[in-house]
Amino acid sequence: MFGRNSNIMTTALFAGGLFTSAAYAADIKPAIIYDLGHKFDASFNEGVFHGAEKFKKDSGVDYRDLEIQNDAEREQDLRKFAKAGYSPIMTVGFSWATALGKVADEFPNTKFAIIDADVDKPNVQSIKFKEQEGSFLVGVIAAKTSKTGKVGFVGGMDIPLISAFGCGYAQGVKYVNDKDEVFANMTGTDFHAWTDPVKGGELAKSQMDRGADIVYAAAGATGQGVLKAAADAGKLGIGVDSDQDNLFPGKVLTSMLKHVDVATYKSFMDAKNGTWKPGLLLLGLKEGGVDYATDEWNKSVLTPEAKAAADAAKADIISGKIQVHDFRTDNKCPV
Repeated sequence: MFGRNSNIMTTALFAGGLFTSAAYAADIKPAIIYDLGHKFDASFNEGVFHGAEKFKKDSGVDYRDLEIQNDAEREQDLRKFAKAGYSPIMTVGFSWATALGKVADEFPNTKFAIIDADVDKPNVQSIKFKEQEGSFLVGVIAAKTSKTGKVGFVGGMDIPLISAFGCGYAQGVKYVNDKDEVFANMTGTDFHAWTDPVKGGELAKSQMDRGADIVYAAAGATGQGVLKAAADAGKLGIGVDSDQDNLFPGKVLTSMLKHVDVATYKSFMDAKNGTWKPGLLLLGLKEGGVDYATDEWNKSVLTPEAKAAADAAKADIISGKIQVHDFRTDNKCPV
């Protein structure tokens, strides 16, 4: 089972989505096409947006971005970006892999990037993360904080990627106390699983009814329903991707940070500086690709003991003393 506002000046409707435009430097025209679930999802897509905004601030180079409305738009919109001369083009999420595989061949001089998938093309940068490592840390924190010895995980789409989050989390929990229970549910089997906060809340409530006092969500916009259900019940949630601690201050124990903002910034800046490279870019704890959140919003619930345990585990993972199993290698979880 394991699984705001933009500073851009002009907005125009393009190919059924929200397309923003402005002035660009002559040598680089970066663009983003988000995954389903909306740009300001307080999670995965929004992290990419913030990385692009930082790039824009630091470089003075603007970018275009697009929110697709359905899967059918992927190939046509990607092709239109490439025809218009945008490069690099960042595609957000594994669901872009098929469309990108086709379009990259048609535009060999265009730089493309994809997050969470391998697309083996000479002009594609494939950015992947060791989500299991960051999830291990929030599992350690959950186990150190739980009063019932029972915690939960609600994933989005039932795919190996999300199972890797859940499996890493369970490994972290069991590392602290092998007797602790981890309940796990996936929201669905298609793209709707990312945009169903009502169902996410229902799954979290079911786990809490069984005794879970902490629930970790790795489900895109669906996760907001999980965090709300935990907060409403007087329990604790754990956020994902972006720092979600501020969504319910004092009720979100921490967030597993997946630094898609850092990846986006690096890809765009490397293209500007002429150091952009295709191929696999794999980011874990050692590379600063994943981590856990500490901030003003969770300081009342994240205890020094839990933080110390997570920091010790982080050091041991980076050194190799702790090996966190990646569910995707064999579709199995060792705990």
